[in-house]
This record gives sequence, structure tokens and C-alpha cells, in this order.
Amino acid sequence: TLNYTEIKGRPCRIMWSQRDPSLRKSGSGNIFIKNLDTSIDNKALHDTFAAFGNILSCKVALDESGNSRGYGFVHYETREAADAAIENVDGMLLNDSKVFVGHHVSRRERQSHLDEIRSQFTNVYVKNLNTEVDDKALEELFAKFGTITSAIVQRDEEGTSRGFGFVNFENHEDARKAVEELHETEYKGEKLFVSRAQKKAERAEELRHQYEQTKADKFNRYQSANLYVKNFDDDIDDDKLRQEFAPYGVITSAKVMRDDKGASRGFGFVCFSASEEATKAITEMNGRMLGAKPLYVALAQRREQRRQQMAASHNQWRGSAPVGAPVYGAPMYYPPGYAAPRGGFPAAPRPVRWQPGQPPVPQYPMPGQYPVPQYPVPAGARPPRPRNPRQPGRGGYAARGGRGGYRSNPRTAQQAPAQPQEAPAADAAAAAAEQPTVLTAAALAAAPEEEQKQMLGEALYPLIAAHDEEQAGKITGMLLEMDNSELLHLLENADALEAKVTEALEVLKDSPADDAE
Repeated sequence: TLNYTEIKGRPCRIMWSQRDPSLRKSGSGNIFIKNLDTSIDNKALHDTFAAFGNILSCKVALDESGNSRGYGFVHYETREAADAAIENVDGMLLNDSKVFVGHHVSRRERQSHLDEIRSQFTNVYVKNLNTEVDDKALEELFAKFGTITSAIVQRDEEGTSRGFGFVNFENHEDARKAVEELHETEYKGEKLFVSRAQKKAERAEELRHQYEQTKADKFNRYQSANLYVKNFDDDIDDDKLRQEFAPYGVITSAKVMRDDKGASRGFGFVCFSASEEATKAITEMNGRMLGAKPLYVALAQRREQRRQQMAASHNQWRGSAPVGAPVYGAPMYYPPGYAAPRGGFPAAPRPVRWQPGQPPVPQYPMPGQYPVPQYPVPAGARPPRPRNPRQPGRGGYAARGGRGGYRSNPRTAQQAPAQPQEAPAADAAAAAAEQPTVLTAAALAAAPEEEQKQMLGEALYPLIAAHDEEQAGKITGMLLEMDNSELLHLLENADALEAKVTEALEVLKDSPADDAE
């Protein structure tokens, strides 16, 4: 009653559920019908073939616009019903169109059959023909190779030669010999192109494959010589970029990437003629100040490669954590005042707060490391939650529920009024010292090397938490693996930071969840 009725303009198909896939995969009873009139829909096709047996499934193939592609499928319950349908309907007229009906052949079998047919071709394609060449001249040119069944030069509506044609031989060997001997030979002042005739779809697929192969070969050839350069000023153009890298070797191309309005996107590519020159340029130029910013220079990578590297690094973190550390996706970055939970805490693995008056952990964990609290905590216990020393909101640490502890906000300068508290004077001095400052390249360069990652982590964490508060610790730990110059660029460019956070979230989403989580 309801099969093939329209639901919101689209005909539904209803059939019995086949729990055993062997019937579907075997192809037994499945037939293919082509040359269907466009007016024949699913229901009309079903009514036509229902007389030969019980139909499990029936459909007409449609294009993106919902119009018939001129072919369809009918799957019978038995092989005998399919044979009866083929015997009675193949070659018959349906709505004035002669249809072909045959057993369905899988794509793999069709491809194997096509390869066999192509290897035994008899039809030859010829192009770059002089406009004076007609059908007779074309046949005379190929006649010496064997018996020709047809030879034709393609012409437009006005009868003018389109410069190509087809020659069909009686057997394959004659056609193969003609292709081998006439390809790239001159005929009436034109160099001929002679090959096996191909269908349009086959030719398009072959061209696409050639393009992809050429693109991959080109990338592999210049993989170790193509450099990715970023974090330069907007006034740097192609010529200026080439000039800066010219001392290190022969540059084949230098390009600054721009948006649709022509404005610089702050990065570009420099390709050298040899990998040794590119290596020297990386060594000399990475981190060098160009204008007011330190350059970031590295080998160019495809987006897929970058994602694979980030995923591999993420998996390495998961496998290298010490016993008892809270591994559930990525190493956590803990902002000021945090300490990682020890193995003695049976509760959920997340940062915990320390009591007021106790100094914070002096150094933040690097990726792959977990800090150990400096104060003994009884096994199975968690340090008590203190009162929030500052008001939630601007200028300090805002308490939040759920997973995590405090969230710092270094971008705010105004501090909220302090609430009455029992913290000692030393704690108040430490709180005043925690006032955020804007991190610059000069300030980072002046700091000791072992403290630079710590400073970058303090600056990055609140910005990342604004995008995803729950995953901020993990993402910060992941990003701290990057070079300092690149991290400075992320602090200065909100769009670049957002892109990196999105990429890291995708990696975390794709990675398998840990049992602890």
C-alpha cells in the first residue's frame, strides 16, 4: 500500500529486512535494466517486473536533481525469477524505448572486464589532423596496417573539420601496430597524436589520475627544499621575501600568501633548488628578527601530514606518562597555583587546589611531564577547597565548578575588590605579583631558557580556555611542543590560535578515550 509513495517529494522504498547479508552480497537474483525511458519511476519498474517473481528490492537510479539516469535494478528472491525476467523483457519496448536486461555484474568484475576489453582495442583515436584531411585520406593513411571497418573525421555544424577522427580496424593487432608506428609522426605539416579510443568518462578519470600523480611527484621532489615561513610583517611582499632568503641558495619561487582582498596573511613559501640550501636557510633564518617579529621557518608540510604528526605526538604523550599520572587524552597544563593529582587520589584525575598560604608549584609541567605536589597529602584524601581569595570576574582567578580548578585571565588589567580573608601578608604579596603582563618577544628572549615555556603557558592558557574551558589544559600542553616563535605568533594572531585550537580538538576527538575518563 505504501511502497513508493512520496514523503516530502521523495518516493520511499519499503522492503523486508534481510538480516542475512549473504543474499544481498551474492548478487543471485539481481538484474540490471538500462535504456529506460525517463518517465519510468520506481513503482512503474516494480509493476513491470513483478509478474516474474517476488521482488525484494527495486529502484531507478536518479541524479542529484532527482531525474532518472536511464537505468535501474530489480532484485528477485530467486535466481529463476531473474532468469525469467531477462528472457521475457530483454529487447522489449518500454514506453517506446528498447531496454537491455541482464544479470547484475559487480563493479570489480566490470572493471576487470573493461581492462580486458581495453587491452584488445580495435578503435583508434587520431588528432592534430590538417583541416584538409577528409575521411578518404584518413582511411588511406591507416589502410597499410590492416582491414579497416570505418574511418571518419569529426566535423562541426558547418562541415569544417574539427581536427580529429576515429579509425576502426577489424582486429586488435592491426590497431596496435597503427598506434605504435603513426603516433607523433608528421602528416601534412602536423604532428599526429594516435592512441586507443577512450570514452569521455575514462579519459577524464585518466587525466585526473595523471594530475594527482604529477602533483604528488612535484611535492616529493621539492619536499625537502620547500620552506614554510610565517610571522612576518604585512608589508613583506614576494620580492622582499626572496631578497631575505637569497643569500642561502638559488630560489625557484617565493610567494607571500594573501586573502581575497589582497592583504598579506602573514605567511608564505620559499622554494630552493636543493635541500642543502633549504637546510641552511632554516638554520640561519628561523628565529631571526625581521622587522619587529621573529621569523618561524620550517619545511613545508601538507595539512594531512601536520594532522598525522599532531596525532602521533598526542599518542606518544598517552604512552609516556608515569605510573599514577592522570593520562586521559593529553598531558595537562596546570596554570599558577595548580598541582597535578598523585596516584593516591582515587577521585577523577584533574587539577586540585592548594590551601591559601602555600606557595604554588614553582615550574609548570612540560608536555609529557606531570608535577608532583611539594607537600605531603594522605593517601586517599584530597586537599580541602579554600575560599576564593578574589572575586570571580575580571582581574584574577575565577572559580568554576566541574572539572578543573581556577582559570587565569591575563588579558584583564583591573582587579576586583578583594573580599575579607585570612590569608597571610605574604600571600597577598604573591597575589599582587601575579598581576598579568603582556608577553612580548623581547620579554621572552630576556627570560632564562628554562622559564620561557612557563611564560608562554601562562599567556596561552586563558586564551585557549576562552575557546574550550574543559580541554584547555590538554590543548595548552599540546601546543607547548611548538617553537617559541610560533607560540608568540599564536598570542598575537587570534585567528591562527583559533585554527590551532580547532585542529587540536579534532585530534583529541579522534583519539580513543582512556578508561580513566
